[in-house]
Amino acid sequence: MSCLQRQDRLSRSQEILQHAGSRKALQMNVKLLGLEGDPDLQFLLQGGDLLKVRSQSWKKTRYFRLQEDCKTMWHESKKLFRKTPTFSLDDVSGLRLGRQSEGLKKYTEEQVDSRCFSIVFKGRRKNLDLIASSEDEAQRWVNSIEKMLSNLNNLNRQEKTEHWIFTCLRKADKNKDAKLSESEVKNFMRLINVDVDDEYTDMLFKKCDTSKSGYLSGEEIKHLYDLLTDREEIAVIYGEYAKTTGYMNPDNLVEFLMKEQREKSSLTDALRIIDQCEPDEMAKSKKLLSKDGFLMYLHKPEALILNPDHKDLYQDMSLPLNQYFISSSHNTYLMEDQLKGPSSTEAYVRALLKGCRCVELDCWDGSDDEPVIYHGYTLTSKVLFKDVIKAIGQYAFKTSEYPVILSLENHCSIEQQQVMAHHMSSILGSALVTKPLGEDMPTTFPSPEELKGKFLIKGKRLNKLESLFTEEAGAEDTDVTEEEESEDEVEQKEKTKNKKKLKLAKELSDMVIYCKSVHFNGFEDARNHLSFYEMSSFKEGKAMKLASESANAYIRHNVDKLSRIYPAGSRTDSSNYNPVSLWNAGCQIVALNFQTTCEDMDVNQGRFMVNGKSGYVLKPDYLRDGSTDFDPITLTRGEWLQHKTLHVMIISGQQLPKVSTKKSSIVDAIVKVEIHGVPADVAEKETRVVKNNGFNPSWNENFQFDVYVPELALVRFLVQDYDSTSGNEFVGQYTLPFNSLQMGYRHVPLLNKTGDLLPSAGLFLHVMVVDA
Repeated sequence: MSCLQRQDRLSRSQEILQHAGSRKALQMNVKLLGLEGDPDLQFLLQGGDLLKVRSQSWKKTRYFRLQEDCKTMWHESKKLFRKTPTFSLDDVSGLRLGRQSEGLKKYTEEQVDSRCFSIVFKGRRKNLDLIASSEDEAQRWVNSIEKMLSNLNNLNRQEKTEHWIFTCLRKADKNKDAKLSESEVKNFMRLINVDVDDEYTDMLFKKCDTSKSGYLSGEEIKHLYDLLTDREEIAVIYGEYAKTTGYMNPDNLVEFLMKEQREKSSLTDALRIIDQCEPDEMAKSKKLLSKDGFLMYLHKPEALILNPDHKDLYQDMSLPLNQYFISSSHNTYLMEDQLKGPSSTEAYVRALLKGCRCVELDCWDGSDDEPVIYHGYTLTSKVLFKDVIKAIGQYAFKTSEYPVILSLENHCSIEQQQVMAHHMSSILGSALVTKPLGEDMPTTFPSPEELKGKFLIKGKRLNKLESLFTEEAGAEDTDVTEEEESEDEVEQKEKTKNKKKLKLAKELSDMVIYCKSVHFNGFEDARNHLSFYEMSSFKEGKAMKLASESANAYIRHNVDKLSRIYPAGSRTDSSNYNPVSLWNAGCQIVALNFQTTCEDMDVNQGRFMVNGKSGYVLKPDYLRDGSTDFDPITLTRGEWLQHKTLHVMIISGQQLPKVSTKKSSIVDAIVKVEIHGVPADVAEKETRVVKNNGFNPSWNENFQFDVYVPELALVRFLVQDYDSTSGNEFVGQYTLPFNSLQMGYRHVPLLNKTGDLLPSAGLFLHVMVVDA
């Protein structure tokens, strides 16, 4: 069988050429990353042995090293038919030093803690758990890879494109002789997602082959790169304003910023942009902006479509907690579906790092008096309650410092509830809110600002909160679990006939302060009998019905109460529902399955992308007013009615990723623009298809939308690979609040299915919002 692994031996001259080509590639990438002579980069390029851990019995030494592109990690594999095993640093979301992953905790001993580390990937890919030979070496690997990630992330979009195209050129150069034949140029075009006929390739090749040698090298390859990356649309816009011998002077730039970008700008702003973006030192010294500098400016984060003022925390965080939309997760413990998917502490970590502020814990009696979390009566795996609390305690405030709500779905015996209370108290300590803030009985919620770094428990309570401030402390009966709160009374009676009453441990009950779970018996009953801290959970069907038939009553209910919505139990595949109509009804805790990639999660991410990704977004005034007349269905006149017209011109796309891994597969690009909001605003329009070009498709198509309630609207840009037979395939998307759009010529970054940034990929468009 060994003959299957044999590769053609290179001649000595070919080896030397290949080595020289690798050295040149490495030098270019090192220079681009600004890491010349960096010891951490040298350490990764040299590589070393690490023990890879997969299970109790599978622990094997593997050699890891960084490849010449400074972005791909290679490691050896003993599998006979496996392709060269590599992973891209673009796919890494972070590193964790020590035995922090579930795998390392389960399959290694505590004494190796200081030598362990995990590489955590984006999406659903499993962590890579590794053990180094010493504590210093583990620290070196983590520090070095983190430095590479930081430098790659700090490249501007132009530099990322350069790096990516250069890597594709290297791949296309099959014999590694630093030259490209005509067939290799065709292969390169396919790699960058363009399919062209032989005639076009022939014309392009001849245009670049100035030496008439039959292959491209050196400056000729650079000329090919320049031809392919030339942005005609940028040249046209730049030409309109470059009035100083073919360059933009500061006055020209101010005119562009004010007229096209609708930004209040001064000469100081223009000079700052020239200083930061102009790559030509001669032009910079003369205070001029070249076309390359102009493109560099258009790729800067503050020049993208998202208003930079909204990217950071910009809303008032000192209002009562229930006046905010709160990023919320359902069945947070699941990595996949709710029938047989794995439960994991990693699912909590990922949700919290995405800014989720309300997580769910389904708690059941476990062995050895330790409660477990899993989806009851299903084949989902179990995870220890205490391990989940530890993970939450460690990662809750990494992305956002604002409060986290632990929504308890409690099915445990009194004894194991006492264990739950002990774990939360001992692990979360003073961060756990166990009594009202202040000396007196509160009349409203504290603010996110007051609750920074704190945990709130949502669950059953044996008595009213008022009992803490009076001598009477009578216990109430509690005979329903969380998910039964939203059942109709008839269903409720049927279910509880054959069910024992839930007994509640006082220790756990006393931890429920601001989020006491109660059954919903209608808006009038809630208004007359419920205190502000008593909240109900609603199954999606019931909530949707209320939001469409009694929207104004629901909005008024949510002015001083909290509402939590969760997906129907029939969604066994952990699919999601559309959260928008529930936000329109003022519901704060609209819980989605964070592990499921779909349009609904894209919209959720778009809603919470702003305000510093704090997980809290302030509701509009008319959703916070107890006497409001706002109804998203009927839309009467009021402060909410701010009729705007949105004009969008989809100009071009850049470096769209391939959907299929097949080399011959090329994207047929189509763009959809969607408006999500009140029913009157919901709309969708799409461009024509650009066939066989995912590298630089061009549309130049105009769309117009009427938006009546802009404060509740979101805009989603969706790129698909057109397929007339089996339905379009997802390429990338970007969703943001309507009021966070920047006007003018803007690049739109694209996110993949799991909400992570696609390097280099994007759209270029022109946006204008005017009063209708």
